Formats: sequence, structure tokens, C-alpha cells
Amino acid sequence: MVFTLPRQLALLALQNQKIVYDLLFRTSAETLLEIARDPHHLGAEIGFFSVLHTWNQKLGLHPHVHCVVPAGGLSLDHTHWVKPRYRFFLPIRVLGRVFRGKFVAGLQRAFQDGQFRFPGNLARLAQPKTFAAWLRPLFRKDWVVYAKPPFGGPDYVLQYLGRYTHRVAISNHRLIWLVDGQVTFRWRDSAHRNEQKLLTLSLDQFLRRFLWHVLPKGFVRIRNFGLLANRRRATLLPLCFHRLGAAPPTEPELSTPKDANDLRFCPQCGGPMVVIQRFTAAEIQLRSPPLPAAGAA
Repeated sequence: MVFTLPRQLALLALQNQKIVYDLLFRTSAETLLEIARDPHHLGAEIGFFSVLHTWNQKLGLHPHVHCVVPAGGLSLDHTHWVKPRYRFFLPIRVLGRVFRGKFVAGLQRAFQDGQFRFPGNLARLAQPKTFAAWLRPLFRKDWVVYAKPPFGGPDYVLQYLGRYTHRVAISNHRLIWLVDGQVTFRWRDSAHRNEQKLLTLSLDQFLRRFLWHVLPKGFVRIRNFGLLANRRRATLLPLCFHRLGAAPPTEPELSTPKDANDLRFCPQCGGPMVVIQRFTAAEIQLRSPPLPAAGAA
């Protein structure tokens, strides 16, 4: 499930990252949990983790969260596992409307509490009437909630985690060249059947766009909710496995090498280590950190 903020909110989010992105996490999670508990839809407690992304393929501002959700949940009385009654998990239009209402209400509370900064072009929004008028059009359009098909098994989930959880705004393989102060990179046009295209930006503009997506220090961009929440999963996850008739995963046993000084084994877990790459003395020197000023003298 993907929850996306309207384009009009991008600049406010950029200048108030922690407040807006925290609100995006909270309201999308509350929406999923609330609709899933409704007996008219799923009637169950669900668990999921959410991953924040703030970019699109052109490095523009595009705040959204990816929520990875099991296709079902624990019954409200915890006696059995509930499967979706329809081909879809939860109704998209209902999710979008509830998400919109919760997020706009959160924006209004944050404004009333004086939490927002309004620098530069946003200065006019510091006036209560102007801010209220600016929020009003957000209710005139549907907010985008997208439901992807199930992954098809744990292997696909792991592939997804590897691709999306710790990625940055642009990876090295998309960079084509840097010539005369111009950066050219590859992007995928989803509006035209994911056609691969090239975009060229000045170096300053490229760096500016990249830095839009550097989050505040200490900000947590992967969060767990519902059955997976830290305070609940130790109790509820084993119950979920039991209701599904599956054995819970076991933690791997740590072993200790016979010779603690044997460099072929990990000193922490005792597992065998594999040589990935060997460096020459010159390569080690190039990769080493610079000497302190005093030592260099």
C-alpha cells in the first residue's frame, strides 16, 4: 500500500520535514489500522512496516510511504486469522478519504500549536485565514492511495526489502555522465510504459535536488505498526503463527570457533567468513582516512 501526499504540500514538507513526515507516517498507519478493524471491511488487527520515500524519478519532491502489509489479520478477539473477503485487501477510495481527513486535521493542529516554519515564499501562510484558505482546495480532489498485488512469497518480500528500504534518492547506476558542469542521469517515465529517458541538470541544480531528500538527523524512516509494533510483536506474532498453523521462525544459534584468533571465522558469531576482495598496499593507502594535521606535520 502506497500513501502519497498531494503536490501542493511538497514545499511545506521540505521546510518542515520532521513535522510533515511524522504526520504522514502516523495518519497513513491510523488509516490502515482503522479501516482494517472495521467489520464492514476486514474486521481484524493487522501489522505492517512503513518506509518513507521523498523523491520521484527526476529527484523532485514526492513524499510517500510504502506500507508492506500481510494479506489478512488477527481477529479482534484473537481467536482466528481473518482473510480478505474480496479480491482487494481494503477499499482504496475509503482509504484515500480517511487518510485525507486525518492528514488535513493534523496540519490544522500543527498550525494552531505554532509548529510550522514559513520561510521565503511560504511567509504568507503564517496568517490563519490564508493558511485555512490554502488547505481548503485539498478536499476538492481525491488523495492517492495505491494497492499493489501481493509479492507472491517471502523471497519476493526480501527482494523488495533489498531494493527499497535503504535506498537513496538516486543510485550510481542511473548516473550517465558529468560534462561541463552538467549532470545527466537516467529516469523511468511511468506515464509512458516506464520508458527509459535521460535528464540533464546543472551541477548546482542536481545537488540541490539531491539534498532535498536528506532527512533530519536521527529521523527514523522505517517504522513498524499494529501487530509488528515493538511493544506488541513479542506477544502477538507467535499467536499469529499459531492461528495460521505455522511454526514461528527460530533464531540461529551462535557458534564459537575453536580458535578465536582464526581470521577465517567471525569473532562475533563464529560463522565462516568469505574473502570478497583483496587490496594491494597502494590501494589500502588510497582508501585510508587522511592523517590528522599534527601527524601530517
